[in-house]
Amino acid sequence: HDQAAAAAADYVYAPHGLFPTPLAEPKRGSAPAVVEHFRLLGRAVAKALQDSRLLDLPLNPVFFRAALGKPLDLFDVGQVDPVLGASLERLAAAAAAHAAGGGAGPLLVDGCAVEDLCLSFTLPGDPSYELCAGGSDVAVDSSNLVRYIRAVVDASLGAGIQAQMAAFREGFNEVFSMSALEVFRDDEMEVLLCGAGEHWTPQQLADSMKFDHGYTAQSAPVRHLLEILSELDTSDQRRFLRFVTGCPRLPPGGIAALQPRLTVVRKHPSQLPASDGPTPTSAASSDWSNGTPLADGDLPSVMTCANYIKLPPYSCKDVMRDRIMFAIREGQGSFDLS
Repeated sequence: HDQAAAAAADYVYAPHGLFPTPLAEPKRGSAPAVVEHFRLLGRAVAKALQDSRLLDLPLNPVFFRAALGKPLDLFDVGQVDPVLGASLERLAAAAAAHAAGGGAGPLLVDGCAVEDLCLSFTLPGDPSYELCAGGSDVAVDSSNLVRYIRAVVDASLGAGIQAQMAAFREGFNEVFSMSALEVFRDDEMEVLLCGAGEHWTPQQLADSMKFDHGYTAQSAPVRHLLEILSELDTSDQRRFLRFVTGCPRLPPGGIAALQPRLTVVRKHPSQLPASDGPTPTSAASSDWSNGTPLADGDLPSVMTCANYIKLPPYSCKDVMRDRIMFAIREGQGSFDLS
């Protein structure tokens, strides 16, 4: 159990995108490694953008706004941490209602007095991060609730991440000026850096791909491939793209924008006919354009640096689907199918 817990601590689960963990003031000067990692990240992101390379790095939409120094407020917290954001918004609404009523009586949050929530001036989720001197001993009440909300927002989006964002900007600016990104929206930045997915049709795929070395667009295995790819769901499409290109998303412009162009070539079956059939030297000239059972035991292979698929001429669409699904699901992170 301890080993499993230690292994789990090595991974970050960020369903809403990666964002810096706030650093308490005492830790900001004693965590140079963390800050240097953000400087390196800035260099890597800038170089990827400069070279039109994709990074499988799902940054939170607020990340680049913070890096560019744009003003962030309470409602941006919900994009980073929806649960914390919703809680702060309820507290803020309760404080506003209490102030509108003249401040008389208890300040109620969902019918409960704020003092009964047992909140203190520490960052939610990190009791070691004190929002003020001795914050762990300062209870939140009606007189300081607004100050508490502002302190949490500042820790989450302001002072708590200032050192990391400053290092990211410095690293980025070593490659080119970060001010060039100010013209892009959050969703555009995600597409530029991480690429995008798209719905495929057989005709769109045929127009975007190249077929060579034994295949044409009319070859039966090619038609089967295009139909199979157009039927993939989002997760399997990402697996296929990672298997073939090394990245689970497409560049701006979709599959037609891949450089080099996605190429499909025929892979000769490893199982050759009996001795009275073609010999290895004549196998290359065999007509397998409509598929052959000799290939049904083989797996497709790829050259990710060239976006190059070596596809065996399977005997039917069902066999091809089975072998492709096996390759993209079981062949991740391995050079066995290169």
